[in-house]
Amino acid sequence: MIKVDKKIVGYAVNQPSAEEKEVKREFKRENGGTDRADVIRMHEKLERPEVLIGSTYKIKTPVSDHAMYITINDIVLNEGTEYEKRRPFEIFINSKNLDHYQWIVALTRIISAVFRKGGDVAFLVEELKAVFDPRGGYWQPGGKFMPSIIAELGHIVEKHLIMIGLMVSPELDPGQKQLIDQKRAEFEESKKQRDAFSDSDYPEGAQLCNKCNTVALIMMDGCMTCLACGDSKCG
Repeated sequence: MIKVDKKIVGYAVNQPSAEEKEVKREFKRENGGTDRADVIRMHEKLERPEVLIGSTYKIKTPVSDHAMYITINDIVLNEGTEYEKRRPFEIFINSKNLDHYQWIVALTRIISAVFRKGGDVAFLVEELKAVFDPRGGYWQPGGKFMPSIIAELGHIVEKHLIMIGLMVSPELDPGQKQLIDQKRAEFEESKKQRDAFSDSDYPEGAQLCNKCNTVALIMMDGCMTCLACGDSKCG
């Protein structure tokens, strides 16, 4: 305790010296651990602009009667400068199928939160594409297999990130391209050598007509009749 005998006529707050300011600040370790690295949590609050740039993608699967519409909105950072970048900010999934309502709401909130956190969000693509439906997947038009609806959502996110430049489109090396071109040429050449019986505008099971040499001879009204020239065994 300090006893003050004189009248106080002013005061001042002690300021740290220049040397003390330059001393590195110490950060507490998580859980009070002694062998873990220092964790510095950084956060930059980013308000949602009034207008965002968005793209909408349609998913129509054979396992559902209703289509799903995925909208991904992007925010433009450093607009008008040489450092301008377009980054995903939020995602919405809309569908008439209420069976998926709960996980759709949960998934949109989680993915949007990851988008807004910033950083490298490309890891979401592999995580979503690795989800498999225990009931089995389905084939897309064109022959591409999708293990689940969530996996197809991952492909949509990947397509969007490639479009805005956040991911690079995977490309084959020259050796793989050459091999694919060679196999394609061999397959197309084999298709050209099909016989005349493989392609026909007449019913399946038709036989060769001896008169016009067309595979159009069928049984009609108890007689073998050619649908091409009209020749009939019954006259």
